[in-house]
Amino acid sequence: MSRNFELMQRAGKLLEIELPSPGDAKSNPSIALPIPPAFSPTLVPHVAEKWVAGRAGARLTVDQISHEESQKLIQNIFLAGAQEPPHVVVFAGIDHGNGCTRICAQAAETLQETFRGTICLVEANFRSPSMRHLFGVTNHCGLTDALLGEGPMKAYATPLRKSNIQLMTCGSLVLNSHVLLNSERLRNRFDELRNEFDYVVVDAPPLTRYSDAIALGKAADGLVLVLEANATRKEAAVRVSDHLRVSQIRVLGAVLNKRTLPIPERLYRRL
Repeated sequence: MSRNFELMQRAGKLLEIELPSPGDAKSNPSIALPIPPAFSPTLVPHVAEKWVAGRAGARLTVDQISHEESQKLIQNIFLAGAQEPPHVVVFAGIDHGNGCTRICAQAAETLQETFRGTICLVEANFRSPSMRHLFGVTNHCGLTDALLGEGPMKAYATPLRKSNIQLMTCGSLVLNSHVLLNSERLRNRFDELRNEFDYVVVDAPPLTRYSDAIALGKAADGLVLVLEANATRKEAAVRVSDHLRVSQIRVLGAVLNKRTLPIPERLYRRL
């Protein structure tokens, strides 16, 4: 288990996240999850205003707060000076609709603002691919084509305008995509990505519905969980965490999306 994850576990005890229990609308059990400096691209405006008002001399918009939180996430995951910093990282939501694809894309964009090296953003969500729509890229060929074909991995990625990011879409949809993700071929191709790019950021399907993220996590250097405040259930989060631990997948952190309250600075300091 990484030092970063242990620190997050310790700090997580200071904060409880409300997670609705299934089948019981009156019950709102909470779970102390290991949360790194939080990233909330959808922090609601009135909460953001109160948060900004409490920061002397600060005049920040919701987008600026979101960008600031994203920078903290990138700093802790990729650039914290760990002995073995991750270069290939998978982002996976607990459930469908947690906002994983947008968070993954924003993480890659923030990383390219901070780092001048090459970045590959991989759309590995074959179940409901939407990454290419965020950037207006056509799905000519991509990850599945790279797994089935030959040639350098860069040949299957599309450079995005005005950035050092290349987007590898999911590629041609195939019936046995889960077989491809659990193959030795995937691990070999991910090793090639690691050699061809400085950083690789991977968007994966939700963990409670499919095993794809587990296969991707084993081929990567670690995984970042995406949870939705007041929507992700305690039982699902615990079950996923146990599964990742048993699968020996390195959990690099967790993103609490759509939260309605800012995480206190004292929690950041403890991280």
